[in-house]
This record gives sequence, C-alpha cells and structure tokens, in this order.
Amino acid sequence: MPPGAQTPEHLPHPDARTPERLPQCFPQCFPHPEARIVVAGEPGVLTGDGLSARIASTMQALAALPPGPVFCGMRNDLPSVLRYLAALRAGRPIALLDPDLPPGALAELAARFKPAALLGFTRAADGLRRARGGTPEPHPDLAVLLATSGSTGNPKLVRLSRSAVSANAHAIATALAIGPGEIAPTSLPLYYSYGLSVLNSHLAAGATVVLTDAGLLERSFWTMLDEHRCTSLAAVPYQYEMLRKLRFDPVEHPALTTMTQAGGRLRPDLVTEFAAKAQRFLVMYGQTEATARIAVLPHDRLAAKPGSVGLAVPGGRLTIDDGQVVYHGPNVMMGYAETADDLARGDDLGGVLRTGDLGHLDDEGFLYITGRMKRIAKVFGVRVNLDDIEHLLRDRGPVAATSGDDRVTVWAEGLDADGCTTLARRLGSELRLHWSGFDVRGVDRLPLLGTGKIDYPALEART
Repeated sequence: MPPGAQTPEHLPHPDARTPERLPQCFPQCFPHPEARIVVAGEPGVLTGDGLSARIASTMQALAALPPGPVFCGMRNDLPSVLRYLAALRAGRPIALLDPDLPPGALAELAARFKPAALLGFTRAADGLRRARGGTPEPHPDLAVLLATSGSTGNPKLVRLSRSAVSANAHAIATALAIGPGEIAPTSLPLYYSYGLSVLNSHLAAGATVVLTDAGLLERSFWTMLDEHRCTSLAAVPYQYEMLRKLRFDPVEHPALTTMTQAGGRLRPDLVTEFAAKAQRFLVMYGQTEATARIAVLPHDRLAAKPGSVGLAVPGGRLTIDDGQVVYHGPNVMMGYAETADDLARGDDLGGVLRTGDLGHLDDEGFLYITGRMKRIAKVFGVRVNLDDIEHLLRDRGPVAATSGDDRVTVWAEGLDADGCTTLARRLGSELRLHWSGFDVRGVDRLPLLGTGKIDYPALEART
C-alpha cells in the first residue's frame, strides 16, 4: 500500500487478544449490564440494577432543570459520573469541563452557551446562569461537549453525537481487547477526552472503573491501584517522564498488565523502556475532535514500527492529503461550537476530520506523525517547526518550544544559564541558523494543563 493510501476498514487490528462481542445499542445498553464502578476508599461496587437505579435517580434531578445543555464540573468522582451517564440516557447535552475553572473563564463560557445549570464547580455558580430565551434548542443528536483547551484561552466546544461516543467507546474496547475482567483507574481527568475514553470503553465492555482523584505522584494512588488489582494504566508523556524519574517498575504491581500512552509524542527511548517493562504497552494517537482515539499501535508491533502511532481504530480509516493527516470515521465530531446557537447545528463534517497534523502512512497503513501544521515559527525569516525542535532535544528531558518575534523560545527543565547558552548554540548548529535566534530558558517545571499536557499559552504569556 503506497503512502497516502487508505487503511482498509476490514483490516483486523493486530492484537493478541480478542474481546467478546460488545453491545451496540446506545445509550440504552450503556453502561454494559456487567459494568462496575468502584469509588476508591469506599466499600461496595455499583453494577447492574444498582447502577441503573442511581442513574435513574440522577435523571430525575436533571429533569427538574430547565431545558437545554448542562455544564458539569467533571471530577473523577461518582456524582460527576452519574450526571454524565444520566445526561446520556436522558438525551440532554452535557458539557464536561474542568471543575476548577477560574470564575472569569466559567462566566465567559456561560455567557456564550447559556447552560440550563452549572453543576459540580468549585466556586458557587448560581450567579452565572443565563436565561435561554430566544436560544434554539440543541440538536437532538448532540450528546457531549468538550473544550478544545484546558483552563486557558477562549476555548471552542467540540460537539460530539451519541453515535460518535458509542462508536469510539466500542472501537477502543476492541483495539485494546478490553473485556469484563479489566480494571482501570481514573489516572487522567474525566473532562479530558483521553480520560473520558477510558471510562467509556470500560463501561461499554462490561469492565470495571475505579474512581480516584489521586495523581500518579501520590503514594495513595499506587496503594489504591494494588488494593483494587487494577489491570491497566493510562498516562500522557509528561507522566511517563515523571514515572521514569521515580524509577517506576510495573513488576511491583502484579495485576498491572497494560499501559497505554497518548496525548502527544513520547520520547522513543521511553517507549522502548516501558515496552520492555510492561506486558503490554500501547502507543495511541487521538484528538478531542475524534471523540478520543484515532489510531493504536499494538505492543507486538512496537519493535517493527518505531515512531508509529499505529493503525486506525476499527471502523475508521486514514488518508494523507498534501501532507496532512485526514481521519474518516463514525467518531468524528459534529463540528465546533462558539455560541449557544451553534448547539442547534447538525453534522458539519460528515465523518471527515482534517487533523491539522502532518504525517505519512507506510505500506501497511501504519501512521507516523511528523509535526503540527500550525506549530510553525520563523527564525530570521526561516520557517521552523516547533515540534521538530522538541523532537531534536528529546534526549535532554522535558522541553517545550514556543514562537516569538523572529525567534523561538525553548523552555527546558532544570537548566542553568550556561546550559541554556549551550543548548541555544546546539540548536543553531543543527538547524544552521545563528544561535541568537533561540531564547533558551531554564524552568523548574513546565506548566501543565489539568490533562497533563504542556500549557503552551501559559508559557507564551511569559515571553
């Protein structure tokens, strides 16, 4: 298959295990009747009729609200998950947002989208409610709204249909061979598409989700992981950097068999290191605009496909158009929303997502991401790709590159003044540009969004 060709939809995903057939009705069969929710630190398990009763009770509470979408401060806790599941079952659109949004950012979003209610936020939100008079009702297919960025900026909302959420949940469960015996902790925020996809795929497959707000750097997280015999762990590149510093070894957690990575490029040496330690280490690629996952690289193809993010998830396919990665699949968003009026729109994209990422496909249809179309800066008039700079410096630990006035600012953890000068000269030499075009700054820690991704707007604000 030549580069740019489509990945055949019938191509089986190469994984050693095959999950049993998953229910396709949604949301009536979601969660799966055998799905289980456990709250870390609390006794008991919610499943079957007990879980359905709690969802039904929450549906009654939502029914008492005015018509329209609901804003949910989405925590890794049971009330948030019940609101989410109840909204899906009731057919009410729900926006899953950072519960710790600054008051100004939350007020701005409420003014634009006029939610029926704001639930679960850190700060009292009663004064932020906006009358929905004159606002068209949301489209009947609309199910979930996710922000395109974290707590900074002026985010658009991604409009996801019920069919998109369902399709991606089942595709991930198939690609990752998630069965009823799997147990996953909430190691990522549930308002982040990657974290939400862990919840959705496990509940769709009749598996178990352990709710915890503890982070990977907290001892209580690992105590919980062992107590509940969690079988998988999902993390983003920065978390894997931290795990390496902590000398994490999966052998110390006997039940842990699967580790997944998405949310950006993980350094090749870390992929190799964790793949050697874990029974299954799966590299994944996705975007919020595709509900979550677009491609998965199975553990048994890591050695043969270094640097690849894998094959399209079941039901999807990939093409390359003038260097840009284009994804086709049922999990593609309906489109963006910037105001309440946009929530009434139908499907704008028809299942085709131009990702904004640069890449290529090999002769087997495996995808390789090479950069970001908009991550471009100019140094003395020469175009440079900021992702390429970060990739070039992958051997020296966490770094981030941002654009400035005719120069690039590089932020590097744990670097002193001499180290900054040395790094700038290295960049100048390797990119054949004068080193003064690179402003290298040492930082103790790169700022992160709640999703674990680098907070580039926060860095740009410092320049």
